[in-house]
Amino acid sequence: MDALMTDAVVAEEEALLTRVRAALQRAEHARATHDGLRDAGELRALREEAQTSAEDDLPALLHEMTVRQRLRERQEPGALPDPDHPYVAHLRVEDERGVRDYVLGHASYVDPRSDVRVVDWRTAPIAQVFYRYREGDEYEEEIAGRLVTGTVIARRVVVIERGVLTRILGDGIALSRGEDGWQDDHAIGLAGGGAGVAARRGSLGIGVGAEGRAARADVTALLDAEQHAAIAAPPSKPLLVIGSAGSGKTTVALHRLARITAREPSRYPVDRVRVIVPEEGLARLSRRLLEPLGVQGAQQVSTLDHWALTLAKETFGGVPRIGQDTPAIVLRLKRHPALFDALRARCASLAPERTRNVRKLQRALAPILTDYEFLGRVVEASKGDLPKSAIEETVRHTMRQLSDSPEKELASITDTAAKTTIDGRQVWEDTPEATAGSIDLEDLPIFLWLRAWRGGIGSARIAHLVLDEAEDFSLFELSVLRALVQQPPSVTLAGDDAQQTGTGFAGWARSLDALGAKGASEVKLSISYRCPRPVAELARAVLGVQAPDDAVRAAREGVPVVRDAFPDDAHAQLVMASAVRDLAEREPRASIAIIASDEEAARLAHDALSDTPRVRLVLEGDFTFEPGIDVTHVDAVKGLEFDYVVLPDVSARTYPDDRESRRRLHVAVTRTTYQLWIIEPGARSPILPSS
Repeated sequence: MDALMTDAVVAEEEALLTRVRAALQRAEHARATHDGLRDAGELRALREEAQTSAEDDLPALLHEMTVRQRLRERQEPGALPDPDHPYVAHLRVEDERGVRDYVLGHASYVDPRSDVRVVDWRTAPIAQVFYRYREGDEYEEEIAGRLVTGTVIARRVVVIERGVLTRILGDGIALSRGEDGWQDDHAIGLAGGGAGVAARRGSLGIGVGAEGRAARADVTALLDAEQHAAIAAPPSKPLLVIGSAGSGKTTVALHRLARITAREPSRYPVDRVRVIVPEEGLARLSRRLLEPLGVQGAQQVSTLDHWALTLAKETFGGVPRIGQDTPAIVLRLKRHPALFDALRARCASLAPERTRNVRKLQRALAPILTDYEFLGRVVEASKGDLPKSAIEETVRHTMRQLSDSPEKELASITDTAAKTTIDGRQVWEDTPEATAGSIDLEDLPIFLWLRAWRGGIGSARIAHLVLDEAEDFSLFELSVLRALVQQPPSVTLAGDDAQQTGTGFAGWARSLDALGAKGASEVKLSISYRCPRPVAELARAVLGVQAPDDAVRAAREGVPVVRDAFPDDAHAQLVMASAVRDLAEREPRASIAIIASDEEAARLAHDALSDTPRVRLVLEGDFTFEPGIDVTHVDAVKGLEFDYVVLPDVSARTYPDDRESRRRLHVAVTRTTYQLWIIEPGARSPILPSS
């Protein structure tokens, strides 16, 4: 942007800020002293404005009229935008009434005399024009039941700190205030050129399937010496493949499976091989990647939860209702190696006849899981992984599960309406009573482990087993799988302890021992093919002391990581939504992932993009791996990859300085094959290196 245009934009925004702040300061003074608030003239001016205004202005006007009327009646101050941080964006439109300015903030305020309109960026009807259109676009929107048309003249996100304008970001504009005045800032968002790099249907992450490229390729020919040596390992020898994110662990594991079934089909038939992974997204990807390798069929690939549930139903003839609201700390305890060791010692005397159905097992374990002394030893043995609060939470949760279910307690009530809410749900849903009569999914591996240990499991034997992201498997699950794998064990474990996101990992030596694969061959993959060098270096810095001794080598240089800091979530979401829409339009073949810190943050990010074509909210791993925008959360993306990755909420609140946060952020960072954009609203996360 040339100097004249920069000066014009800055002058325009500073004049608007001066006008808004002056109006807010007058209103603040008047409300504090009640001067002028009893004067009906201000209300009369608002009413006159409402009579001639467009319907998109009415909500803010009516809100202001209501506030002022209440102030006159009660002489109480109302909420006003903060003059030091009055708004986060500026929208100028032209319609049949001329040119009008709106500023988007956290609270609404309208002053017709000063030509000031502050509207809520989250709820105001006019705000959707800011989201959906760019400068120069003609808009047509139904607002408050009326069709509104016009043209967007200006559309800018602005950063105001302590009453001073410090940053202006718009369509083709990126300015920041420095010590020497205003200057061009770096471009906001992501660079182009990355479409088709990540895995697609029928490919293993080499861009096959993108426009202008071959439909398939012989990926085996592209493997390096380390990967090829792992694939060629004898099938009867257990194999552990350790590698950083993007080093090809999944590629190696699936190719080894395909090679084994092709070379010795009678000993390793396709219908008796299994791939088990922690999350649904990786299960879907694995199925797709196996298709061109000649291994087809959904039954070959499953998630840990689906595997445990299916095996439990087969073994016990059914399972009780699975609870939905188990405290996270209880789930962590039930997967921890410390509980495995303690239960193995405590249950040595458990009679075989008490391990034949789920309810008997639940009642048999109840005295143990409500024993404060026993749980205290488990927490102590966890060496800081489990807090002391896990003891009380586990006891309380177990007691609730053992109580009579609400259905049983209300069985005598024959009036169905008395047991349902207006929306047709049971009255006990979303209450602590809903836990009664249930079990946890995490209980199933424990029950199956007891059955396998004490009485055996009569399921068909697995000819070859692949465990991907194996650091997320608990000792209970590995011990059960040991009983299901034919001997000698033919297994492939792929994992990276730096990407552990739970508390179930006991180390590779113990994991292999639990699986019956002690003495497995080990292959370490030292090159990252997914992540370019800037991402790989950042990922290592995020891990801190948890990073492996040997740095990962990136196979390519790549474009820089983009980092943008904003005062709050409002700025971050407005900028993110605009930039991602722009990227999706420029690169329609790209896969773009917005990876939030949790499900709630993912929903908020999706709301900001809900009107964008091909945007998908993915909370349960139902990825399509097609071009477009997937809005998801970090716990759903292990093992996956995308052309572009946006992290919309990396802050001190979402990623504090602890081991779990470092591993989770490391997973999120390493999902990109081309470029990463980190958005930092509020206080900077301490686990990010200073930019």
